[in-house]
Amino acid sequence: MKNILKIGIVFTAVLAMVSCADKDSPNYQYMPNMYFPVGYETYQQVDFLPNGSEAMQPAENTISRGWLPYEFANDLAGKDMARLQPSPLDSVNAEANLSKGKELYDIYCAICHGANGAGQGTLVKREKILGVPSYADVARNITVGSTYHTIYYGLNSMGSYAGQLNFEERWQVAEYVMKLKQDLTK
Repeated sequence: MKNILKIGIVFTAVLAMVSCADKDSPNYQYMPNMYFPVGYETYQQVDFLPNGSEAMQPAENTISRGWLPYEFANDLAGKDMARLQPSPLDSVNAEANLSKGKELYDIYCAICHGANGAGQGTLVKREKILGVPSYADVARNITVGSTYHTIYYGLNSMGSYAGQLNFEERWQVAEYVMKLKQDLTK
């Protein structure tokens, strides 16, 4: 008899809790900060920041961290001036720079230019891209500076790789391209 009475009390309590629940609105929130965001949205109006917006322009005459400005423009005059620019990398670490340049070249460049720079990469062989010249072509008077300029800005159907490669990596790839050119013209 006592067990039936206990079961009845529990059943009545559960029935009372279920009948009072509203399915259209949440009942209780254990941690309300988890339900309602505390942070500010990017273009939201806020009253404690200048101009009332969180998204602001960077300060004048500043350079982003890890970014170095390139001194030559993206035109023919800039490319001609870049042609005379030597590599700023330390010549004592030439082997390390060339090995890192080879790794990066294999990732970013070999798909079009080929592993040895002959212009016969996988995409060229599958005829997805046409007209990728060989580094051995005499008409392509390339230097380490013009190669860096091309990696930075892109040329013709080749896009810029300035976003994928940092300053040092671009120079390492440029030096490796010059090594490939030497190997092809022997």
